[in-house]
Amino acid sequence: MSQLILDQFGKNADKSLASLKNELSKVRTGRASTALVEPVQVDYYGTPTPLTQVANVTTPDARTIQIAPWENSMIAAIEKAIHGANIGLTPQSDGKVVRISVPAMTEERRKEMVKLIKKIGEDAKVGIRNVRRESNEAVKGAEKAKTITEDESEKYQGLIQKQTDAKVAEVDKLITAKEKEIMTI
Repeated sequence: MSQLILDQFGKNADKSLASLKNELSKVRTGRASTALVEPVQVDYYGTPTPLTQVANVTTPDARTIQIAPWENSMIAAIEKAIHGANIGLTPQSDGKVVRISVPAMTEERRKEMVKLIKKIGEDAKVGIRNVRRESNEAVKGAEKAKTITEDESEKYQGLIQKQTDAKVAEVDKLITAKEKEIMTI
């Protein structure tokens, strides 16, 4: 029973970490990243379709995103979708590919981004702590139901705390790495 609670804690905490990684991948760092255009939906013959399903998206260098559509007729729709997505980037087309130049960020903007990622990281930590609280409540409930002893309850709560500390340390590591990436010119 308690091992099941520990396993569930691990799964739920990992979901918080996966969500954090997803959010961090969307934050602009001044470098080109295909994640910047992932939310873009292109009108593909009347159906909103993710950009990655109608074109090959690459980053040939640190400041450029290159989008090579599988059908040349899609270039105009891709440009329109990027403009409409309000991601702060301007596409340019040469008739075969769409290129997006990612401008360098100012120092002030970098500091704003660092504040943003720290808030995202804190939200992830709160999520992990909520999972810890739920798991501890489940262990205490098992103790009250007499399915585990008081000693086992203490042991499992200690294990849950160790896992919590490890997950929070992983969040801190991810945030520190992203902060370094943002502040690197």
